[in-house]
Amino acid sequence: MGLLDSVLGSVLGGQQAADATQGGGLAGMLGTLLSNPQLLQVITGLLANDGAQGGLGGLMGKFQQAGLGDVLGSWVGSGPNQPISGNQLTAVLGSDVMADLAASLGTDTGAAAGQLSQVLPGLIDQLTPSGAAPQEGLGSGGELMGMLGGLLARR
Repeated sequence: MGLLDSVLGSVLGGQQAADATQGGGLAGMLGTLLSNPQLLQVITGLLANDGAQGGLGGLMGKFQQAGLGDVLGSWVGSGPNQPISGNQLTAVLGSDVMADLAASLGTDTGAAAGQLSQVLPGLIDQLTPSGAAPQEGLGSGGELMGMLGGLLARR
């Protein structure tokens, strides 16, 4: 967990970290990531400019190609987040990519897609507080970890 421990440990104390895993909303979402660092690594790989998917811009392109650009647009925008199912997310990313992500998580593709579909909308929403995707993307994996630390500090 190295980097995750550093980011979360610098922002949360021991009891606060335990509380975050039980809360709802932002705290609940971050708690889910705290309790499953592999999921955080997978999501960082999806959203980071230096990730295999080409960062948020690359992900937006995949959503557009799958006819779900409005769904991801709702996560970035300032309105309510539209939900996405695990099956839809698999259609966006492709079954090969989802199989690789599932292997990283140590689970099957259905469970991996379900986990991602629960966390990704809220996380992208929180990482784009201006209601627009940053022209330069969300940054590298390390920069994303810093952003997550900032989210934890605001909770």
